[in-house]
Amino acid sequence: MKNVIVIILMIVTVIGNSKVVKAQNKNKERDAITVKVDGLGCPFCAYGLEKKFKELKVVKDVKIELETGIFTFTYPAADTIGIEKIKAQVDKAGYTPVQVDIVRADGSIETSVEDTATENVVEANASEQIFVAGNCGMCKARIEKAAKDMEGVNEANWDKKTQILQVDFDNNLVSTDSIATIVATAGHDTNTAKANDAVYEDLPGCCHYDRVK
Repeated sequence: MKNVIVIILMIVTVIGNSKVVKAQNKNKERDAITVKVDGLGCPFCAYGLEKKFKELKVVKDVKIELETGIFTFTYPAADTIGIEKIKAQVDKAGYTPVQVDIVRADGSIETSVEDTATENVVEANASEQIFVAGNCGMCKARIEKAAKDMEGVNEANWDKKTQILQVDFDNNLVSTDSIATIVATAGHDTNTAKANDAVYEDLPGCCHYDRVK
């Protein structure tokens, strides 16, 4: 009888230990995330993006390639981070998530390519150039985001060398003056609208361009 009890206790112990090991292994499993980010232009940009994601505490293995805009990291599989949350975090950092790929610990893959089809539904009635002061990749991301967030703006591309923002837009919904005003609100001087001094001062150091007089 004693032998039977001992055997039962051994079996229970083995099963219990097995469950503990499985739980520990599950907690160690991590999903691998790759994000194509638009707007990364300098080490300060990379630092800002990494800092925003490290707010999530459990992010590890962070790598950022400035030349390609590829941002990779791992996340605990048990917490199941989703594509929308990743895109939202990139957006909070001031950049545009172009594509998100998640390789789950179980081998499944989730991919999301930014859908730009709706942006092209309305044909642009006008294409204009606006002078916008700025310095770096962070400036580019901020300027373009401010313009693209406006209803009626179909495309916006700012050139660091020329300081020119090329915009395609529906002139029934928006004008170059209103676009310039919104961009200035984001912290960047234009020829027709100036950024608030406090907003300008709050920009990262690498974004402190020479003010338009």
